[in-house]
Amino acid sequence: MQQNEDTIVAQATPRGRGGIGVVRVSGSHTTFIAKQILGKVPQPRQAEYLPFLDKNGELLDQGIALFFKAPNSFTGEDILELQGHGGPFIMDCLIEEVVKAGARLAEPGEFSLRAFLNNKIDLTQAEAIVDLINASSKEAAKSALRTLQGIFSKNIEEIQQELIKLRMYVEAAIDFPEEEIDFLSDGIVKGMLQSLIDQVEGVIAKAHQGSLMSDGIKVVIIGRPNAGKSSLLNALTGYEAAIVADIPGTTRDVLREHISLDGLLIQLVDTAGLRIKADLIEQEGIKRALKETTFADHIIIVVDGTTTHETDPKRLFPEWADKIPKETGITVLYNKVDCLNIPPFIEQKENYHVVAISAKTGAGLLEFRKHLKNSVGFSENSEGNFIARRRHLEALAQAKQHLLEGMFQLQHFKAGELLAEELRQAQLSLDQITGKFTSDDLLGKIFSEFCIGK
Repeated sequence: MQQNEDTIVAQATPRGRGGIGVVRVSGSHTTFIAKQILGKVPQPRQAEYLPFLDKNGELLDQGIALFFKAPNSFTGEDILELQGHGGPFIMDCLIEEVVKAGARLAEPGEFSLRAFLNNKIDLTQAEAIVDLINASSKEAAKSALRTLQGIFSKNIEEIQQELIKLRMYVEAAIDFPEEEIDFLSDGIVKGMLQSLIDQVEGVIAKAHQGSLMSDGIKVVIIGRPNAGKSSLLNALTGYEAAIVADIPGTTRDVLREHISLDGLLIQLVDTAGLRIKADLIEQEGIKRALKETTFADHIIIVVDGTTTHETDPKRLFPEWADKIPKETGITVLYNKVDCLNIPPFIEQKENYHVVAISAKTGAGLLEFRKHLKNSVGFSENSEGNFIARRRHLEALAQAKQHLLEGMFQLQHFKAGELLAEELRQAQLSLDQITGKFTSDDLLGKIFSEFCIGK
């Protein structure tokens, strides 16, 4: 990111032809640029219909001008918005004139970065802007809006305040032993610490739901040729995304489709049929299929119920089952119940589930969709949830681990100094979520994901 003192400009509406195009300017030279382009500085927060002029005073366009005086603006700086006609040529000409007047082109996410640096929003709210723009369902949009309104930040702030109180109590007892505060055995610290752990676990549960809405999950479909993998993909997407034929080995590459189940974004990956005797092209497809399972959140093993009654992954695929990561959820989909004249069912095994359906007729498909959501811990009740990201979950998990380690040090060794250090580390982990303590590298990575003009 370049210097915050610069005045920046960008088109805030998508590139392409449209009825309206918006150019946004932010920085210390905004009022000078307004005089150059508009011949005046509009009254703050009052829309005015004005001509847009070039440096020679010739008419470029005409439209609505809005001026926001610092610090009462999105970025906390003077902001000018020019709403003109949305043709690419007109927008480019207008931006060119703003640059000539003293601005530079904004980098991706630079407007939101300035809002963060000027304490207009915290880091979770900044990320929620992108999540709201990219929301693929009503539930995801509502959760992103809650985060943008500061619900997530409020939860973290409440925990931090309790954590600060506990740190003050512990460190005072360490620094002033003459006060004879026996915090190691009076039960107060243990109670406060357990309360903090419970609060963090509660936020983790909500953040997990928000992370599923934001990032979604990757579900990889594997199985023998002609087991019904492509039929399942088509049934879940609702259209003919993959070719279905009786010829084994129809799918030889990886097919990707996206669906939304009540707000849960799922990337479905259909892969080549797994078999030992395969030609060179199929072997490459099998290699890619196994690679996809390495990064999967959940794996669906499709089994042709008319050819086998086996459902144990290790017996179905003894040559490949051990390559599936142990932490990855597995569902064995027992397909073609319509040909077997048996009803759909769901059965829980020790390390996996068996779900019997007919991908062809759709029998049991509704129950399978519910199972898929439940298997990753997704709740249909999004009330009170907020959008979160994987980095938030990681930071919360680190904070919880430090609190648990602090409890261990307190109970087993009565080590006050070590407890104080674990509490300090827990607070640093929480600070990373809202941006109170964040490396420049992380900021650059986060805001580089934004579109230009946001």
